[in-house]
Amino acid sequence: MPQQPARGTRLFTVTADTLVAVDFGPRTKHRPPGPYGRLFARPGTRAFTLANLLARLPMGMFSVSAVVMIAGTRGSYALAGAVTATGLAATALVAPWTARLVDRYGQARVAVPATLVAALGSLALLLCVRHDAPAWTLFAAYAATATTPNTGGMSRARWAHLLDGDPDALHTANSFEQAADELCFMLGPVLAAFLCGAFFPEAGTLVGVVLLVTGVLAFAAQRSTEPPPSGRTTIGATTTTPPAPSPLRSPGMPPLLAVCLALGAVFGSTEVVTIAFADAQGHRTAAGVVLALQAAGSCAAGLLYGRVRFAGPAEDRYPWCVAAMTALLILPLLAASLTGSLLLLSAALLVAGMATAPTMITNMTLVQRRTPEGRLNEGMTLAVTALLGGIACGSAAGGWVVEHLAPTAGYGVPVTAAAVALLVALAWPGVRTAAA
Repeated sequence: MPQQPARGTRLFTVTADTLVAVDFGPRTKHRPPGPYGRLFARPGTRAFTLANLLARLPMGMFSVSAVVMIAGTRGSYALAGAVTATGLAATALVAPWTARLVDRYGQARVAVPATLVAALGSLALLLCVRHDAPAWTLFAAYAATATTPNTGGMSRARWAHLLDGDPDALHTANSFEQAADELCFMLGPVLAAFLCGAFFPEAGTLVGVVLLVTGVLAFAAQRSTEPPPSGRTTIGATTTTPPAPSPLRSPGMPPLLAVCLALGAVFGSTEVVTIAFADAQGHRTAAGVVLALQAAGSCAAGLLYGRVRFAGPAEDRYPWCVAAMTALLILPLLAASLTGSLLLLSAALLVAGMATAPTMITNMTLVQRRTPEGRLNEGMTLAVTALLGGIACGSAAGGWVVEHLAPTAGYGVPVTAAAVALLVALAWPGVRTAAA
């Protein structure tokens, strides 16, 4: 007995002059791609994104690796903290200049040599620690890593170039980039701690250098998606266009950077206070997992935020994002002070982290809109520099409160910093005024 064809298949019968198709079932319908599917359907976007993620992962590894490496061999957390703080200060000074060169001469021409210099600095630090060199050499070597280019900013600049004129797609791209930042800073410290503990103290730095150089080289090789440099070429000669005004002079940029400074204080104080709280509870090794949960909440919220289409301008929803972040940061304060439970604190940080990505996505969107043409990477690097400065201030403030008061009281520092950011977002007209 002949078998009936399966549903969904098509049987073709041929007559003398016709071809008849008999359908035994409904065809499978393909769902239209979502916003992220449409985003990465563009040619070249997957290649530069994967390369950039590879280069961005070490950003969450280097500081932890340096602290473990120096403290493990020299026996001094004070020295390790001073060395990493010096590198942070050097980065705050050098990064905007590096970004300006990237905008001026192109990503590939500047990012590759800048990365190689930074890699040599990391390797020099490794050798100095390994061979017990004088302490001042550690500061000099780690300061050389300040030339590391802002890989996240370069990726955002490519999206801005490719998606010019499509604000919805750019919103999705910025959301993905923020989620990628959270993912890298969530996995980076965990990977660094594992490598340094499972193999040898220098393993985290060594692997981070390999990932950084490999990722930047692969990213720079994707020339089809690279935005054009601000320099212009004409037939028979090379001419230089008049430089665009500094992003610092753009209307609305100073208050946005002030908000970034306050938000950085939120991140820096939360990290220090959480480590101190977990240590006081006798679970210092669990602090990394607790902080990773906060980053995971932000990552998930960022991806969801990228799927939402907003009718109003970003200027209108920005204060609401900062207000939500301020309100949710009260949860860790309550969990720590009222219960003292590390488990409940973890849940509170997970929920509080969900407001981080939407706030940072909206912030970066406004920074992009206010940055003059041809200096986008510099504008976004200034925002990152403000965040780094805020992290340093927040770490110091959180550490002071923990030492002089209590770890539970330390969670009042991020709430205060977020409230300052909210006041700036509400009181400074430039934040809510759309760029001309």
